[in-house]
Amino acid sequence: MTNHVHLLVTGERIGSVSAMMQGLGTKYVRYFNRQYHRTGTLWEGRFKSSLVDSENYVLRCYRYIELNPVRAHMVKRAHEYSWSSVNANAFGQPDYVVVPHPAFLDLGKDRDTRLRNYRALLNDVVTEYEISAIRAHLNQGKVLGSARFQRQIEELVGRSVDLKPNGRPRKSV
Repeated sequence: MTNHVHLLVTGERIGSVSAMMQGLGTKYVRYFNRQYHRTGTLWEGRFKSSLVDSENYVLRCYRYIELNPVRAHMVKRAHEYSWSSVNANAFGQPDYVVVPHPAFLDLGKDRDTRLRNYRALLNDVVTEYEISAIRAHLNQGKVLGSARFQRQIEELVGRSVDLKPNGRPRKSV
């Protein structure tokens, strides 16, 4: 996107995604600024993340990310956006950065079936509810998944993973 980046990544160990983003935020920005004779940050705002339930929600995130340039009216069709993974995921074009998630691989027994099934999934309507849910969970850094998955994570980390209303809580009078 013009002012932010969407990445769907699976870390190999705890903290690896944050470490990767920290490295990008320092090393790549330093390189970019030197290369283009500029200073300052590249992205608007801070790094945000959300743990995603792979079983039911990861393919929704695939669609959310790959259709974002279409929703932003940057392109008419997702495959027209050059910085997207959609050409790898939907059409099988080689992309050394894209590693298929197990949920993606479950879309079919062979490559052609997976690509066809993913294109069909991509053509399904993404509801406003799905878009809002992904955005809200990401903005608050909350777990995106089924109630069962959320409770499992809540027990694991020992704190609430529920979305909170925006703004400060009202003071009692």
